[in-house]
Amino acid sequence: MDSKLLGSILLIVGTSIGAGMLALPIVSAQLGFMGSLMLLVACWMVMTLSAFILLEANLWLPHNSNIISMAKATIGPVGQLLAWVTYLLLLYSLLCAYIAGGSDLFRNLLSFAHIQLPEWLSSVLFTVVFSAIVYLGIHSVDHVNRGLMFIKLTAYSLLILLLVPFISVPQLTGGHMSEITSITAIMVTITSFGFSVIVPSLRIYFADDVKKLKKAIFWGSFVPLVCYVLWDAAIMGVIPLGGAHGLGAMVHSPTSTSDLVNTLTTTANSGFVNLFAKLFTSVCILTSFLGVGLCLSDFWSDGLQLEKKGKNRLIIQAIAFAPPLAIVLFFPHIFIRALAYAGIYCLMLQVIIPVWMVWNGRYRRGIGKGFYVPGGKVLLLVLGVLSITMIIRNFLS
Repeated sequence: MDSKLLGSILLIVGTSIGAGMLALPIVSAQLGFMGSLMLLVACWMVMTLSAFILLEANLWLPHNSNIISMAKATIGPVGQLLAWVTYLLLLYSLLCAYIAGGSDLFRNLLSFAHIQLPEWLSSVLFTVVFSAIVYLGIHSVDHVNRGLMFIKLTAYSLLILLLVPFISVPQLTGGHMSEITSITAIMVTITSFGFSVIVPSLRIYFADDVKKLKKAIFWGSFVPLVCYVLWDAAIMGVIPLGGAHGLGAMVHSPTSTSDLVNTLTTTANSGFVNLFAKLFTSVCILTSFLGVGLCLSDFWSDGLQLEKKGKNRLIIQAIAFAPPLAIVLFFPHIFIRALAYAGIYCLMLQVIIPVWMVWNGRYRRGIGKGFYVPGGKVLLLVLGVLSITMIIRNFLS
């Protein structure tokens, strides 16, 4: 395989697989394994099709066109403002989730060393310590992330293999398919496939080679789908749905991430499972936190026209990390809820806005040319109406 294509596939995989993966078996436990499988495939199809639609619109415009400039060129100032606001809300929601989940795991790990911290101090320490890596710049994040990605993939593979002997097949047949319309499960699953924001960057990387771009998007999204299916099967097959420490109880738990790790290691009763479960969950949170934190700080640096030097760098750090930290200090148990909110903004930014851009470009402005996603108006209407319906349902619930 072409090394550039492989690198792009891994880039999409790295963007997709993160802290949201930890919540997947918790929020979809009521569906049972078959229900969660159907939901994963449905969300994968929606988000992958939307990525192709975003690619179509991007190929109409000059290189270096990001989602915000694309929205301005195809929709107008309203689209640009909507993309700008949604992008910020998405990144801040994700940071809230990662700080909440990360500080929970951080406090849990310290407790094994007989160090007890209050929730607020754990959140502050987690944010300060790991935002310092973002403060040092992209090179620091890049080098740390490479090591963490290797650890994450290794720990994931070993953890799945170690859990296979403990999987109970009858547990995988439990759950209720009627719960497949659970709005929290849908939104968290959507968030877990939120990779299409990097499509404009991949277009530059491949110099408009549409064939390779299509392969990168398909396989880059398919690998996370397989990983999520195996993860759900392993967790749902080991941890029961019911009971005080079951997956059903974790949905409403204030410490769902640490509960997942503790229950997993207790149920499997293996030192190696304990080690790799803690390693994998911790690294998942960290890679997600570093990636989103870097994106947000770069966004503000560009938006405020502040070069990342001296006190400007401190100002950017404060704008990026202080608001989500403050939210977590007031609402420390927001991990799953923040991921669900991120799902709303994923649908807005990565489905509704691309559909709107392509609709305008094809049928109103007449700038559509070259690569064309099949399905015509019917596909665009289905994706748009489905996304708007999910967002309305989320707010009503």
